[in-house]
Amino acid sequence: MPVDLTNALPLAWDSATLNADTKAMLDNLQPNILRAHVREHLSVLFIRFNDVAEGKAFLRHLATTKMKSARKHLEEVRDFAARGRRGTPYVGVGISKAGYRDLGHSVEDVRKFGDKVFRDGMKRRIAEVDDPPVDQWERTYQREIHAVILIGDAEPETVAALREEIIGELPESARLLGEESGQGMRNPAGDGIEHFGYVDGRSQPLFVKDEVDKEPKKHWDPAFPLSNVLVPDPFAPNPVRHHGSYLVFRKLEQNVRAFKGLEQELADSLGLAGADRDRAGAMLVGRFKDGTPLTSKPKAGGGPVSNDFTFDADDGTKCPFSGHIRKTNPRSFGREVLMARRGQTYGERTDEPWDDSPPEHRPSGEVGLLFMAFNGSLVSQFEFTQQQWANNPDFQNPATGHDPVIGQGDRAVKVTYPKVWGKPELSVPQAQVAQTVTMKGGEYFFVPSLAYLRNL
Repeated sequence: MPVDLTNALPLAWDSATLNADTKAMLDNLQPNILRAHVREHLSVLFIRFNDVAEGKAFLRHLATTKMKSARKHLEEVRDFAARGRRGTPYVGVGISKAGYRDLGHSVEDVRKFGDKVFRDGMKRRIAEVDDPPVDQWERTYQREIHAVILIGDAEPETVAALREEIIGELPESARLLGEESGQGMRNPAGDGIEHFGYVDGRSQPLFVKDEVDKEPKKHWDPAFPLSNVLVPDPFAPNPVRHHGSYLVFRKLEQNVRAFKGLEQELADSLGLAGADRDRAGAMLVGRFKDGTPLTSKPKAGGGPVSNDFTFDADDGTKCPFSGHIRKTNPRSFGREVLMARRGQTYGERTDEPWDDSPPEHRPSGEVGLLFMAFNGSLVSQFEFTQQQWANNPDFQNPATGHDPVIGQGDRAVKVTYPKVWGKPELSVPQAQVAQTVTMKGGEYFFVPSLAYLRNL
């Protein structure tokens, strides 16, 4: 029977009762979609092919010799948990609309992708999400990218060796248009963080039973249907069994110096003192640096950080409606919009991102996030989130303001902040904080099934 993408129950991928179509899906699905793959060190290659036969042969060879299935990845995760044995590196491939055309698919063929956003490509969607003009993007992203190759592992030497091998196998007709390098950052507690110093990667939709079973579910259920990330692969031998996912890639530069200055200015304007000054940054992000949700506590610490919460009992006097994690995941609705985020930080730091160094000691550029997210629909997930939530100053309430972290567009609306946590004592309306994250370029890709790639 066809894979039920709408089933809300988590996938018991190793169950003896799994039907043949679901088994085939797992054997032909790329890893890192259903469950995040280790990619503490990451290399991202952007390729242009230029020759149909050579492009196909390269992808076929890559998929046959260097890429594993989602099932293999899940088996490796289980083996590592049981025996401490490390798995193999991650190699993933995404193809753009232009890439499919260059591989010989007709315009009519490409229409089989039901997602208009993918068919348009990122350069033609600037107005919808308030992105900068293309001529302001970095050179790599101004060009016509056909494919992205992702290489990830826990060890940098493994990634470097595999990168060299893959580049060496590119046909003479192909071009390496550019590349990015990502490396995970962690605070002293070992939690993954982003460049503003906050714990990141929480509140992910989960799809496999192994992960869901480990999570508390009293207030918020982390289990999501496969439809949030999977769609049938229209060019695969059997789309009923062979699936892929729409991948968003965006390079987001973070002005850490400016953001840290804004935290201090907000704390000053609200008259916050002592440890309560940390609440200023938490109101922008929605969490304290250690990941503690602002809606749950007025300060960081006090035990393990739980992801089992909602905003239902918070009228904005604890966590403002504009707080980043509240804007992009309201929790009580919009579950069908959530994406599986698989990004990685980039850039070198000479300071410690988690400490209390003054803003002038922070980088003002050249660091940020390689944002990557898998979607079942770019229209109703990524672009909806960016346009209707992050960039919308009236979501969830009038004059809520933009998402302070990733919101784009004119921030003319004045906003208020709670002066005291949990009490209806609001500041006077004031200007929103300035934008400190700049989109430097990107593209939309489809991450096809291994069945498609191996049959090119």
